[in-house]
Amino acid sequence: MLLSCYQDDFLEAGCDEAGRGCLAGPVFAAAVILPRGFVLDGLNDSKQLTHEQRDALRPVIEKEALAWAVASCDHEEIDRINILNASFLAMHRAIEKLHTQPGYLIIDGNRFKAYPQIPHSCIIKGDGKFLNIAAASILAKTHRDEFMSNLHDEYPHYNWQQNKGYPTIAHRRAVIEIGLSPFHRKTFNVSDPQLELFAKNA
Repeated sequence: MLLSCYQDDFLEAGCDEAGRGCLAGPVFAAAVILPRGFVLDGLNDSKQLTHEQRDALRPVIEKEALAWAVASCDHEEIDRINILNASFLAMHRAIEKLHTQPGYLIIDGNRFKAYPQIPHSCIIKGDGKFLNIAAASILAKTHRDEFMSNLHDEYPHYNWQQNKGYPTIAHRRAVIEIGLSPFHRKTFNVSDPQLELFAKNA
């Protein structure tokens, strides 16, 4: 069972990101402050939920949270400062957008660049341990999925509506055959030699 918060002394925001491992598109991050004693059936790590479950939970989280915000870093920023720093920056932007300032942050993962004047703790697999991080994981994931689905209409060859920019074999083959889109991360390894050889001989 997920816990409502990590500590009880300060108003707490849970933070998580989505899209770090993608070949294309931004990395999204969310920060969520939930009410004390918040309960929501089915709320869990977004990776453990179906697309339909995440979409059903998103409006409830956005309505019931004391505060929530979503922000991103685009593919050009990712190429310039690397994906880890871009993930931290996206989280900072989400925290900055909160209309209620938290007194404490808990971050999914084992690393974070401290946000000015707000203490934090990093929680490995925190999205499966704390409700506020789980809520942030769902908002980051659903907002990013929506962004990539909209991009799909402009670049249908990469099938972003389905893969959301992640490195599926079909996505990598499309890059080999068509080339990079303006939204691909140029510093990421899009393909491997065996896949390239297979594509050329297909």
